[in-house]
Amino acid sequence: MMSYKNKTLLVLSLQLKTEKSYNENLTKLLSIIEDTEAELIVTPELCLTNFDYKNFERVADFYETALSQLLKAISDKILVLTMTKKEGNNFVNQALVIHKHKVIHKQNKYRLFTLGDETKYFKAGVQEDIVKFSINGISYGILICFELRFKALWKQLEGADIILIPARWGEPRKKHLETLSQALAIINQTFIIVSNSADDDMASSSAIISPWGESYMNDSLEYLEQKINFKEIKKTRRMINMH
Repeated sequence: MMSYKNKTLLVLSLQLKTEKSYNENLTKLLSIIEDTEAELIVTPELCLTNFDYKNFERVADFYETALSQLLKAISDKILVLTMTKKEGNNFVNQALVIHKHKVIHKQNKYRLFTLGDETKYFKAGVQEDIVKFSINGISYGILICFELRFKALWKQLEGADIILIPARWGEPRKKHLETLSQALAIINQTFIIVSNSADDDMASSSAIISPWGESYMNDSLEYLEQKINFKEIKKTRRMINMH
């Protein structure tokens, strides 16, 4: 169990538009990584390529190029992103956590969004891969976009200090993203980091939410930066004991 004493983390939640050029998106992300002092960087779902179903083979090839450059760039920082990867004859939407020049956690998107045609192009991951993992004594979990809607997955990540939500959540359902992410913070008494796309048809609504449900959000920014204090978790769980 982590010690909460004097434990803080500087978090950067990106709220970027995805350009048509994969390399342009990668160059921008690498520049952000180099310039920021944040210890944890969370990116929108498929921020480097978008879904781009018509060019899936090219997207999957880019996975290797991008990953090799990101592995070189990430030392003490933690980077969370998702990319399209080819596994055998199938494509998966894979969340990756990079730290110390290594991939230390990965999971394939389990709940695919039918309205976005994801079920036509992606193979679903498995529910059992949605697990907590630790870095430097801090416990994390990941829900990829649509997975946020499923309360069974909230239960699966109970006890995590931070739940990370990379998303491409549509503008018509903006209120749902904001409400669900805040509710998850309150119910699991944990920090929630939402990183959503700022494309014209997307909701933005990236947020850093405390275990008490207080939300830092600003749709006009390309990124949100905030230092979080893990004493807030202990304080909230002591004040309202839900076990």
